[in-house]
Amino acid sequence: MAPNGEKDIFQKIIDREIPAEILMEDELCIAIRDIHPGAPIHVLIIPKKNIPRLGEAQESDAPILGHLLLVAQKFAQNQGLSGGFRVVINNGPDAGESVPHLHVHLLAGKPMIWPPC
Repeated sequence: MAPNGEKDIFQKIIDREIPAEILMEDELCIAIRDIHPGAPIHVLIIPKKNIPRLGEAQESDAPILGHLLLVAQKFAQNQGLSGGFRVVINNGPDAGESVPHLHVHLLAGKPMIWPPC
């Protein structure tokens, strides 16, 4: 839930209250295409449990956190992203977080620079 007690956009997508291009779903998470892609391939992997951000995750969330990264790996393998991919988790507004619901960005399909800024 958002700080005001309402569902955030990701929870509404998970609950099928608003549409999204769902690429994959299991009991712990959902993967959707980002509507404002930062790369030719830009997927958001979102836990169904609303963890506001990585900085607020609990020890008990460890299985979910690990699962999100394994889903990113599996998605990359299924898409044949042998040239590489980037995984990003933003934590807080200063990091670019726009939705207070933990999610993993998987970006690929073009060469990425380092540092990313």
